[in-house]
Parts: sequence; structure tokens; C-alpha cells
Amino acid sequence: MTAQQKIHAIWARELKLEEFSDTDDFFALGGHSLIMTRIQQSILDELGVEVPMDQLFRKSTVQDIAAHIDSSLTVS
Repeated sequence: MTAQQKIHAIWARELKLEEFSDTDDFFALGGHSLIMTRIQQSILDELGVEVPMDQLFRKSTVQDIAAHIDSSLTVS
């Protein structure tokens, strides 16, 4: 499973949504700061990557967060 697929699964679970696009905006899907905190922890637990909260708010799609994680793993 790719990082993008894992993030999509985390969002689906935390937002309680079955279908959405990886380019849909977190906030347009009904997301808020408390859900984002749970998503941040799930990304750390399941992918082993800590994504700063400001990055999660700026990169508010699954696709953008996955790209951020992929680029940070490449740099590491």
C-alpha cells in the first residue's frame, strides 16, 4: 500500500466517509482541527512519519500530504 493509499484510508476512517477524491479538500469534506489532530497521530502511528500540523493545514488534500511525505522521506 502506498503512502497515498494509507492516508486516504486514514481520512476515510476519521472523516467517516466511504468515497471521496484524493484531491478533495479536507475542510470541504467536513474536517476540522480535532479530526486533523487524530489524522496527524494516525499518520505517525501507521506511516512512522511526523507531519507538522501547519503542513497538514496548508496541504489539505490526501494527494498533497502524500507528496509532502514522499519528498520528506526522499530527503531523509
